[in-house]
Amino acid sequence: MDKISVIIPCFNEQEAIPVYYDAILPVMDSMKEVTFELIFVDDGSTDGTLADMRDMAKKDHRCRYLSFSRNFGKEAALYAGMSNATGDYVAVMDVDLQDPVELLPKMYQMLQSEDCDCVATRRADREGEPKIRSFLSNCFYKFINKISSTEIVNGARDYRMMKKNMVKSVLEIQEYNRFSKGIFQWVGFRTVWLEFHNTQRCAGKTKWSLAKLAAYSLEGILGFSIVPLSLASFMGIFFCIVAFFMTVFIAARTLIFGDSVAGWTSLVCIIFLVSGVQLFCIGIMGAYLSRTYLETKHRPIYILKEESQNQEEEGRQDTEVAQS
Repeated sequence: MDKISVIIPCFNEQEAIPVYYDAILPVMDSMKEVTFELIFVDDGSTDGTLADMRDMAKKDHRCRYLSFSRNFGKEAALYAGMSNATGDYVAVMDVDLQDPVELLPKMYQMLQSEDCDCVATRRADREGEPKIRSFLSNCFYKFINKISSTEIVNGARDYRMMKKNMVKSVLEIQEYNRFSKGIFQWVGFRTVWLEFHNTQRCAGKTKWSLAKLAAYSLEGILGFSIVPLSLASFMGIFFCIVAFFMTVFIAARTLIFGDSVAGWTSLVCIIFLVSGVQLFCIGIMGAYLSRTYLETKHRPIYILKEESQNQEEEGRQDTEVAQS
């Protein structure tokens, strides 16, 4: 019998976890041909998220949890979940039910019947999402697909189900700065896409502000394209050429008119412009350099503070001690 591991990253999702469990329970019960393993990953939550996970692990043997020592981010939570998954198929999804649990049976059937290694989802629309957020998101996908050789589907979600061989390939990429949407595409394998209409969170508040989304987008751009570095080089060459012709122009005008003071304001503006471009290019190189610096440190992607299996082992040890 096949086993499906479902990875659910959680950060301060005390309100959403019970709703999610009630929603996925009938789905698991209806799929008699497989067994399930729910892996909840606590990403350093400060509310009652971990307590809810402990209760579920005691109540339902299919539920497991991993708890980080601090907040490492959703990317680290996904990596930790995949590293600890034991199923033949691995699904990743959000706990807020913006990823419809009803698609899980269809994903499994498609992996069984079609020649594919992954069934991924994308939103067919962005109904209910703020207009500015939708606009910026569309701009990001258009931009990154123009500058990167790795195509990232517009509206793609992390919600997907993969075969074990694809998961192993994803885990082989152990880089510290991770962008899963790009990694899933970069490793290759045949992916089939499922569309669904956008839905709102079942409970709680989103943890993704515009600033965090912008930082995450930058991570994707720097992780899957070196075009910004080339842009800095081209801008340097362009301004060198412009500076050369302006030097010739100013020298010729001074020799002809003998006025070296006129144009001081425009000269200052040009200096400010060129200085700004230089700082911008240095900033681009600094962003790549900082990520290289972090990679060379070889720090762990996450640190576990607690996991459900440890509690079970401690419980068995306590029982054995009491019996002896």
